[in-house]
Amino acid sequence: MHEGEGGEREVEVGVGPWEGTWPEGDHWDHDLLAQGDRRNVLDQYRYWKHEAIVAELDTRRHEFHVAIENWQHDLNIGTVVRTANAFLAKEVHIIGRRRWNRRGAMVTDRYQHVRHHATVNEFVEWARSEDLVILGVDIFPDSVPLETFDLPRRCVLVFGQEGPGLTPEVHAAAEATLSIEQFGSTRSINAASAAAIAMHAWIRRHVFGQLPNAG
Repeated sequence: MHEGEGGEREVEVGVGPWEGTWPEGDHWDHDLLAQGDRRNVLDQYRYWKHEAIVAELDTRRHEFHVAIENWQHDLNIGTVVRTANAFLAKEVHIIGRRRWNRRGAMVTDRYQHVRHHATVNEFVEWARSEDLVILGVDIFPDSVPLETFDLPRRCVLVFGQEGPGLTPEVHAAAEATLSIEQFGSTRSINAASAAAIAMHAWIRRHVFGQLPNAG
């Protein structure tokens, strides 16, 4: 901890150089052991090589995927990737433009698998080849409440970009479209917030075994 500009106290992230005899194992990063590890990672991964962390995460990723359409350079994608990393999604899929704003991801995209699909058709063909249930999350006349829907274990949750929402092509390809119940004055919530709610619904169902409310 040290003083920053204006005299405020700043907390240093991470740990300094390893003290004592270095540990043995291929997963340790010698540069980090020598210089310290200031990355935003859990303590259990301190001083680990980046590829070793990813490999360990790959052994226990969950079976749901997340996809978001990116036709107008949606700024929510970074936050979606960060949340997907927190809930250990299998993969994040970007449909449309390949480039996306990584600032909101807070470097978590280094640990989260991200796949690009140039078109909706390419994405749909991939999902069906993997036997994944495509579930849209948006407000349509035929949408069913997320709160009462029994999410399948193997699925891909698809979100439209901020404003337009899901395209008609994704809506048509989805086995179901899910809506999130709201109680205020606005019609919809932010796409990144909706993604976090839907991902956590999957976690509650398949990690904690909480059955949905039948209504």
